[in-house]
Amino acid sequence: MKRLLLFCFVSIMCAGNNQMFAQNETYKPGIFNSLAVGVSVGTTGIGIDVASPIGSYLAVRAGISFMPNFTYSTDVDVNIENLYDNAPNVPSNINVEGGMGRTAGELLLNVYPFKSSSFFVCGGAYFGGGKLIKIKGHSNDLAELIAEGGKAGIEIGDYSIPVDKNGNVSGGLKVTSFRPYLGLGFGRAIPKNRIGFMFELGVQFHNTPKVYTSNGDITNLTAEADNDFSDIINKLTVYPVLKLRLCGKIF
Repeated sequence: MKRLLLFCFVSIMCAGNNQMFAQNETYKPGIFNSLAVGVSVGTTGIGIDVASPIGSYLAVRAGISFMPNFTYSTDVDVNIENLYDNAPNVPSNINVEGGMGRTAGELLLNVYPFKSSSFFVCGGAYFGGGKLIKIKGHSNDLAELIAEGGKAGIEIGDYSIPVDKNGNVSGGLKVTSFRPYLGLGFGRAIPKNRIGFMFELGVQFHNTPKVYTSNGDITNLTAEADNDFSDIINKLTVYPVLKLRLCGKIF
């Protein structure tokens, strides 16, 4: 996998350099005197943006991205409180579904250190789409337990997300809605010819994901749970961005 990514990166660098020599040398970017529209695909989902130059060394981009609601299932442990005598068989874990769908906006600035090169450094921010992963699940056994006065929740990180009276659980992991961004890549945000290609690699800084619930209140656990969601909390303190962008100049 690492070799494949390295091969793609080198190929894009070569393509970017070849394109640089083929560009129209008469093109002279001014301040907002040109406009390009781009479509992209990557770890932020499917995106669309507009871009305009600020002289020869800067370009501003504004857009929106849509992450499809990819889902996956995993087992999580159940936390039981107020367990009464003759309680029904209580599961030690239940299967829940995690969904990744979200929508986010972006405002980014490309800086081209070398006037004749397509290499750029990018800074800016992503905003919106604070719910990183949405979690939902159901258990008839837990619904029966709660109907008889018991309490139950699923263990995520250091917290327990409550199960409601119908045996449903709803919550997830959220991050800050404003996420600073740094990246770099190759390609012009506004192509010198009619069509251009851009490759970008960077990170969004969203800090440690936090647990939330859509009903009731989360409670603290005495020990951290061991599951896929806990791994995300501990390891995903930044969000990686890898993006391929195809753009066309409007004027």
